[in-house]
Amino acid sequence: MERIKMREKLQEKLPTKRYEHSLGVEYTAGTMAFIYGVDLEKSLIAGLLHDCAKYVPNDKKIAKCKKRGIPITDYELKNPELLHAKLSAVYAKEKYGVEDEEILSAIRSHTTGKPAMSTLDKIIYIADYIEPNRNILPDMEQIRKEAYKDLDVCLIHILRNCVNYLQKKGSTMDPVTMETYNYYKNHTCLEEKNI
Repeated sequence: MERIKMREKLQEKLPTKRYEHSLGVEYTAGTMAFIYGVDLEKSLIAGLLHDCAKYVPNDKKIAKCKKRGIPITDYELKNPELLHAKLSAVYAKEKYGVEDEEILSAIRSHTTGKPAMSTLDKIIYIADYIEPNRNILPDMEQIRKEAYKDLDVCLIHILRNCVNYLQKKGSTMDPVTMETYNYYKNHTCLEEKNI
């Protein structure tokens, strides 16, 4: 399916604000693709479709994941809104004809991240956080600058902010997010950058 057709279909499925967010991530991912030498069309499609299952009610997210044999962690069962990433990757394939595993991986990991992310994975994770329609979060100006200078520095900054925010709130955290944070915190190239 051509991306213009994907847009039309997505616009029918998502509330206006969520659709605008998806266009913002598509745009931001595209600009980052130029800088980091990632395939432009893959970045645009992953950005556009990253939330394509976000509209599914939480109880149905669980049912749809179980029906398709998608693994669900205990944390996701308690916080089913997180399942939209895994389900969006499935919907991208089933409903939008996306076969490319790089695109599907970037969609699948855009909420929690994962250790050893590809460049496209990182771009979609970061673009989702910094796109122009996003509410201004702590350090947003600095994070947006980092996004166009060094993906790893930007990624660890976002992850550190998420971890700190959840710890201050006393909230539990998806173990994959913590695993991702620890992976990048201890990553050798980041140590060299004094992060």
